[in-house]
Amino acid sequence: MSTTTLPAYDDVVARYEPVIGLETHVELGTNTKMFCGCPTDFGGEPNTRVCPVCLGLPGSLPVANKAAIEATIRIGLALNCSIASWCRFARKNYFYPDMPKNFQISQYDEPLCVDGYLDVEVGGELVRIGIERVHLEEDTGKTLHVGGATGRIHGATESLVDYNRAGIPLVEIVTKPVPGTGALAPEVARAYVTELRDVIRSLGVSDVRMEEGSLRCDVNTSLNLPGQEWGTRTETKNVNSLRSVERAVRSEMLRQASVLDAGGRITQETRHFHEDTGDTTSGRSKETATDYRYFPEPDLVPLAPDAAWVAELKAALPELPRLHRRRLQEQWGLSDADMQSVLNAGAVELIEATVAAGATPAAARKWWLGELSRRANETGVELADVGATPAQVAELQGLVDAGKLNDKLARGVLEGVVAGEGSPTEIMTARGLEVVSDTGALTAAVDEAIAANPDIAEKIRSGKVAAAGALVGAVMKTTRGQADAKTVRELILSRLGA
Repeated sequence: MSTTTLPAYDDVVARYEPVIGLETHVELGTNTKMFCGCPTDFGGEPNTRVCPVCLGLPGSLPVANKAAIEATIRIGLALNCSIASWCRFARKNYFYPDMPKNFQISQYDEPLCVDGYLDVEVGGELVRIGIERVHLEEDTGKTLHVGGATGRIHGATESLVDYNRAGIPLVEIVTKPVPGTGALAPEVARAYVTELRDVIRSLGVSDVRMEEGSLRCDVNTSLNLPGQEWGTRTETKNVNSLRSVERAVRSEMLRQASVLDAGGRITQETRHFHEDTGDTTSGRSKETATDYRYFPEPDLVPLAPDAAWVAELKAALPELPRLHRRRLQEQWGLSDADMQSVLNAGAVELIEATVAAGATPAAARKWWLGELSRRANETGVELADVGATPAQVAELQGLVDAGKLNDKLARGVLEGVVAGEGSPTEIMTARGLEVVSDTGALTAAVDEAIAANPDIAEKIRSGKVAAAGALVGAVMKTTRGQADAKTVRELILSRLGA
């Protein structure tokens, strides 16, 4: 459908009520796979991190990974879930090339964690997102479609399968339907996935890198008229960035409204999100639970987490990110708007680490939200990957505080840091950028500036000391910005008897 036929977003939310739901998959950062001893490192030559168990060869038997079970319980606890005292794995049967066994070991009607919630802030308001379930399963392999222009099966000349990822522990977190968000539905979806990512990262159980596939999100969207039953939902699969989560909800709201306005019906199906256009296209009809023919996994015993162990895990949980951010905001003395700027830039952890390395909160915020954010935007990378570490930023600010660098020279040093030339001190020395504060070295430049500007010098002699700024600027120009401005001013006033 052409985008020119889509209604205006404001018109859609004025007439329809959206209901969203999110299914998020998180690859756990365990050393070995879910049911075997194969390594889980990202990358590697295709099909080199496999064994009879994760390849589903006859006679191989799975053994559950205790570290993955513990990580899942910790995620459930952090999301305020109840932890099952008894549950078990199930076989989810379906054929797909990247499923070595032609079934996936997952959990069906007896998940490990149920009935939780996660609070997120959107537009200054707290929105509670209900969590239906958190369950543990194994990941699939990866299918690569080659020979075509899009990377999808349509138009490809051949398909290749890499089973390195098959069997990696995968946690699925399913929300309850989220109605009542209105025009904010896309923002709520993004805020939820962002907060969920931060919670999981704080637990240290996954690196939750969407670009590497260790965090993947399926977005469910439906529309209904006010007061009527919820509409038929669609599921947009494997949305791979926070921005795209928001765009996918908005796109589906517009598309579904257009279909309903024309008298059509929404089909329950999976859809693909296209990063380049922001549109979704039809994938396949959505299966129901009966299509997967679930039954208990016969090769694994049930799980029965000990209550005392679960209590120990709960007591050891770290401070939740939302509460942690609120505490940092108070410590740093930031307004809500200033803290939102820090959040939007993805700089909370970077600033916190810079402060821990010795910088003041104001200085750390200045560098990360200023020069470094500008460079990250220009190069299209995440702020954390811009090329400077919190320790280096703190060291840079330390040189400024010690009077060895001014802001202009510090930016030149930072350029070298980002380019990988070494530490700020090493770059300052190698580039000869240290501030010159020796009065003997500056006297000649001061005398030259006085001689070149007799009118200004006379004003200073007559008591108009504010005019000294012009002579300070002249000396700074002569010394290529390396003179210590305070020392220069003192020399000028001294030489002119002011």
